[in-house]
Amino acid sequence: SVNLSLIGRKGRDYFRRRSWPIRQEWTGIFDKLSFEHAIDIGGDLTENFIKGTFDELYVVYNEFKSAIQQRVIVEKLFPIDATAEFGAPQATEGSSLGGSYLYEPDEGELLNALVPKHFQIQTYRILLESAAAEHGARMAAMDGATRNAGQLIKKVTLYYNKTRQAAITKELMDIVGGAEALK
Repeated sequence: SVNLSLIGRKGRDYFRRRSWPIRQEWTGIFDKLSFEHAIDIGGDLTENFIKGTFDELYVVYNEFKSAIQQRVIVEKLFPIDATAEFGAPQATEGSSLGGSYLYEPDEGELLNALVPKHFQIQTYRILLESAAAEHGARMAAMDGATRNAGQLIKKVTLYYNKTRQAAITKELMDIVGGAEALK
């Protein structure tokens, strides 16, 4: 089954209209986006992944390419595949990479501290990408609206000038006609 955790009103409204079950929703965070939002969202999702509420976590977000181009990205965040995510080399027998290393604290404690931080940073990156993509889309929409308004102003001004000119011409013809009648 699919559990939806949604960020933002548009996504929430979309899935509510289609009666999808929503596990968690965060709205209004883009009003004043901060790293604390990423910590809250990342903490909730990490905790539920560890509890086994879900087996995999995919995020769908808008990636900012430019002010006029954004694209939808589907990215798997959990479980983390270290070789795909970080390009970690595989140690082979006899290679110089295969030596033993001493970690303090031990590897488990180190991973327990770093994985949540990594996920919080990835969550913040995704939130920033989405915010930038939205601002880019708004800029493009406002640019289009400004251009359309400029064209509309030109059309209305031309119509006004033609109407005024026709009224002046009519008045002049009435005056000339009246003067001719008096002769």
